[in-house]
Amino acid sequence: MTSQTAIPCLLMRGGTSKGPFFNAADLPADTATRDKVLLAALGSPDKRQIDGLGGAHPLTSKVGIVRKSNAPGVDIDFLFAQLQPDKDTVDTSPNCGNMLAAAVPFALETGLLTAQGDTSTFRVLTLNTDMAADITVHTPLQADGSRAVEYEGDARIDGAPGSSAPITINFLDTAGSVCSGLLPTGKVRDRVSVAGDGFAPFEIDVTCIDNGMPLVMFKASDMGRTGYETAFELNADTDLKIRLEALRLTTGQLMGLGDVTKKTYPKMTLIAAPRDGGSLTTRSFIPHVCHDAIGVLAAVTVGTACVLDGSVAQGVAVMPAGNPKTVSVEHPTGEFSVELGLDPANPQNVTRAALLRTARLLMRGEVMVPRSLWAPAAPTTPA
Repeated sequence: MTSQTAIPCLLMRGGTSKGPFFNAADLPADTATRDKVLLAALGSPDKRQIDGLGGAHPLTSKVGIVRKSNAPGVDIDFLFAQLQPDKDTVDTSPNCGNMLAAAVPFALETGLLTAQGDTSTFRVLTLNTDMAADITVHTPLQADGSRAVEYEGDARIDGAPGSSAPITINFLDTAGSVCSGLLPTGKVRDRVSVAGDGFAPFEIDVTCIDNGMPLVMFKASDMGRTGYETAFELNADTDLKIRLEALRLTTGQLMGLGDVTKKTYPKMTLIAAPRDGGSLTTRSFIPHVCHDAIGVLAAVTVGTACVLDGSVAQGVAVMPAGNPKTVSVEHPTGEFSVELGLDPANPQNVTRAALLRTARLLMRGEVMVPRSLWAPAAPTTPA
């Protein structure tokens, strides 16, 4: 008998993120044991994650867990887990729209779902925040008469190389995904006083908002930065990162999130005027590392702030006319477009958010974890 437990999984890229996907039935039912297994699978805590599948970065330290849904009208449930390279935490409280893009392809690959036609649309419930989305993938007819997920195509997303088949995500209800509502402080703009060790006290205007992802948005210029710095430059900016964390801890309390020291949210987002034809420039910390791009739901939330009168984006963002509005969110490696549908009776009320992502199956097989962590009584099902 081997000293390790083999767990079926598919390694997948979802949007600009990557990680192993599991059928929930193949993981321990007990949450504590499951988390130990996931940490071992990715090789955390270790900044290189040399003993696991993790890629030594928060964007490649992610896990997707999928199961058939029992909820009326829902096809599959998706649970996202954010791990950190150098920490022993498994955070299932926030969403990840990038990893969500790979949920339906995983379910089709593993037989949890059956293709419907040339395109297949399924409703997915994210268990992290009970948020639903309709996801459409291409499932063309194969030579043998079957249908399969198509990964090759002409769709391009900044932050991922090459092109792939498009995956459309239509979020149905994203306001207050983690917080109590869209504007958890009750205001569209707050003036926040921040004090701490290693820097002079300061005050700053912020918009605390959650339309799929809890964010704290503020002008880069209010932090003495342009907002056009590279991710590398910002990650090396120790002074900025110290002040950002102090601001994050303060606003976390204001947003009703309590002590966020060990939480991966709220994300911290610096904004500036667009300079490449988009609506707004962003630099997003997730929360301690500057994102090379921007997260899916962070982009949705940023776009939402752009339509709110009085937010910190007012006077900075360049917004298109009409309804729906396509908001082009610029980031360090390109842009991310979000289509927002607005309530005609109340143009500040976002009724839908749709966007384009891509995904790809990278590898199928089994990840090995020590049997001392988990030795299931019966063999797991094949991937």
